[in-house]
Amino acid sequence: MHDGLSEQRVLLSMAVRDYENDDDADEFAEGIGRQLEAVREWWQTPGPLPAFRQVDPPELKHRDDVENFLREQNVREMRGHALTLFITGHGISASSDTHFLRLPASVEKRPLATAVRTADIVAAALDSHVENVLVIVNTCFAGNMASDLAAVHKEIRTSRQSSSRLDVLVTCGLKTKIEVLRFPTLLQAALRRLRRTAGITTPHLSVPDFMAQYALGLRAEDEKKFKLHHLIQGGNHRPSPCLPNPGYVHLPELLGALQRRAPLSAEYWLDRATGRPHESDTDWYFRGREDLNRRVASFLGPRSPRGVLLVTGCAGSGKSAVLARAVTLSDPVFRRTPLYKAAEDVSPEATIPPEDSVSAAVLARHLDAAQVAAHLLDALGVPARDVGATDDRVAVWSQQIQEYIRTCGHTVTIVLDGLDEAKEHARIIGDVLAPLAAFCRPPVPAQRPGESGGGAPPAVRLLIGVRGSRTANEALRAEADDLGLVRALRTAFPRAQVEHTDGTGSRQDMAQYVQALIGDSISSDVVKDVVPLVVDAVWPSFIGARLAGDQLRSARDPLALARSDDWYRNTLRRGMQGLLQRDLQLVSDDGLPPKVALALLKATAYAKGQGVPWGEVWPTIAGVFLLPDRPDARQWDGMIERLLGGRLSGYLAHAVEDDRRVYRPAHEELADVLLDPDADLLNAGGLDV
Repeated sequence: MHDGLSEQRVLLSMAVRDYENDDDADEFAEGIGRQLEAVREWWQTPGPLPAFRQVDPPELKHRDDVENFLREQNVREMRGHALTLFITGHGISASSDTHFLRLPASVEKRPLATAVRTADIVAAALDSHVENVLVIVNTCFAGNMASDLAAVHKEIRTSRQSSSRLDVLVTCGLKTKIEVLRFPTLLQAALRRLRRTAGITTPHLSVPDFMAQYALGLRAEDEKKFKLHHLIQGGNHRPSPCLPNPGYVHLPELLGALQRRAPLSAEYWLDRATGRPHESDTDWYFRGREDLNRRVASFLGPRSPRGVLLVTGCAGSGKSAVLARAVTLSDPVFRRTPLYKAAEDVSPEATIPPEDSVSAAVLARHLDAAQVAAHLLDALGVPARDVGATDDRVAVWSQQIQEYIRTCGHTVTIVLDGLDEAKEHARIIGDVLAPLAAFCRPPVPAQRPGESGGGAPPAVRLLIGVRGSRTANEALRAEADDLGLVRALRTAFPRAQVEHTDGTGSRQDMAQYVQALIGDSISSDVVKDVVPLVVDAVWPSFIGARLAGDQLRSARDPLALARSDDWYRNTLRRGMQGLLQRDLQLVSDDGLPPKVALALLKATAYAKGQGVPWGEVWPTIAGVFLLPDRPDARQWDGMIERLLGGRLSGYLAHAVEDDRRVYRPAHEELADVLLDPDADLLNAGGLDV
């Protein structure tokens, strides 16, 4: 949190509205009022920095009023973190390349004496002491300011240009007159897009992102006249503290370090830890796994300062849930929330890891070795070094991780989930993880009398989730562990402990989980009969159990569905495909055509990287599966909203990529079903829906 004068942010608006002698004076004044309302709403967006201090616009009649306002607000000597200056009104394009702000008392033929050179107002802000300055000019002929502003920019001291970020945007071209309602209409449309579809996750926008969202509302014939022109550029595309992002979601502080560094990554761990079917669900459903959770908690305890623990099992058997539970319950900030108390109430004390026992948690899904190393550094709070064009990023950043471990003075505990879903398995294990092996082994005692170790040697604990082979036979499972990634990890870490999530004992764990999901939707007498049927049908897939439990509790008549032989045979027994097929038949209750819902889900499965962003990309990919009858472009946003707010939301997970919120199938098992060309998911067959 920032505070003090040096961190203040200010919004100044200079609006000329009362042109009493103009024919359209009343309409123009009303339009200026609309502009100010739109600007106020945008710059009221909450976020992690102090709120903008918004100064009411003064009444501007004469040129002296302008100078008085600049003096009263101390603009030229202002200090702080961010200043946004919004200037609007009529402009005068003089015979030279000079632009004037027209005032009610201005004489159009005498702008030098009766108007104000707009660049002089802009210069007062640019040459202040504020670290970041953004000026937006919305006046007639504002594009004519280019020459004036270029001259002003040259006069700004070099030290300020190099240490501060200065940006100036204008809304009208050289010969374009202001349309007073155009700016607020475009601004409010951009605000709605950012809140709804853009998916930009940073608390602030870059100037190019702001310009792009604004431009999306322009018609092709108006683009040249009314697009934003960037006359002075701050020199980078990083988010600007002058531009709050209306779509930013300031999440509750549920996961301390994770939340501060990567809020949507924190949501991933919370989703898996709680076992919640939908993001909006606020309950804790994780149950069972007592022996396994006790061993994980012991591994993270003070008596185990170093070592490697591999959590393995077949697809969907709950490896991520076990790891996420440890990450979440050990977080000191989360432990102060009511949800932690709910988890504590259903968890034996010995299964809860010590507070602050996890240093860094990273999901390796679809990451290469360099990205895993970079994410680890970020999670540890260490800025990654710049890497030269000929340098190996993995080697540089891996060495940096080791240096941090040697010098931090405490045990470093790293949780790595989804290793089997990562790229470059061999490099991740060999070049990022294996160099940590020496820190995971017990320290070698001093060899000579009087030799001193100079304090406690560096210590590392690795808790790694990786997929293994499915088999209930203990002997065959041990043999299977000697293949693939589990074998590679055990070769790198010969002392590693291995725990499995898909043993026969997990049936009882799944039963407890399903019962927690169903809750009070079905009578306790019926639960005794229903839960074993669900477990028998979907074990060892906990993702299948989650979807089945959600279908039961959301059914119009849960009891009838639970007793339905068709639901058991045609849905549960057919696993992920059957569960998805039934929900697709019911999705029309959410106002979403099943074929459109399936196309949107398929688009997430085919998307590269961490998932598909909303914006224009998701509809474009989904539309391919609907040719030649794809929906009208204007319908897509509403359909995606219904998908994310309806019964199918539980089939999706989200992540962040390139500062955009992206969506993907909730599990690789689901992605496989969506990618299967032979899966006839829209065929209801004999489903009891």
